[in-house]
Amino acid sequence: MIGGYPARVLYVVACGSPAARKVGVLVDLARADGWDVCVVTTPDGGKFVDTAALAAQTGHPVRTDYKNPGDADVLPPPDAIVVAPATVNTINKWAAGIADTLALGLLVEAYGKGLPIVAMPYTNKAMAAHPVFRENIERLRSWGVSVLFGDDVVELHPPGTGDRYVDRFPWALTLDVLRVRLPTDGSLA
Repeated sequence: MIGGYPARVLYVVACGSPAARKVGVLVDLARADGWDVCVVTTPDGGKFVDTAALAAQTGHPVRTDYKNPGDADVLPPPDAIVVAPATVNTINKWAAGIADTLALGLLVEAYGKGLPIVAMPYTNKAMAAHPVFRENIERLRSWGVSVLFGDDVVELHPPGTGDRYVDRFPWALTLDVLRVRLPTDGSLA
């Protein structure tokens, strides 16, 4: 219970990017906002995060893979999802409806459930220049996904330099958007 209301559940989907090493920053910010946070990673995202530390921080296991048929869900259902850092790969597969990983399956399903979703890509200038990536950002936006991307949001870096820019990743922007998209009285409109 937070403020007399049950905590809303936020899934944070972390993709395979150097910025994922700092996803605990977003977890702390979201928890301070009253969210019960669960972290899900893409298979490559799992290579960047400290799953034990995140599990201790959130009180939930970090999920990367689909559960086995018949196994109980270990995470509560989400009320909203933040995809940060989002990679070019995840954006493109998600926009195509591909659900070949747990993270993508959750994102494809979340759209059908009408959940608020905020995505913030972290990529380099060369990958961001690909026309399909830009088209898919616009496609996701047209479906109601809040995609925070552009030179005024996240600094695009030269290829091979992503580690040098992770401290500039503006995690709090994702929560600013959720505050606008969701009511503050604890209800889930």
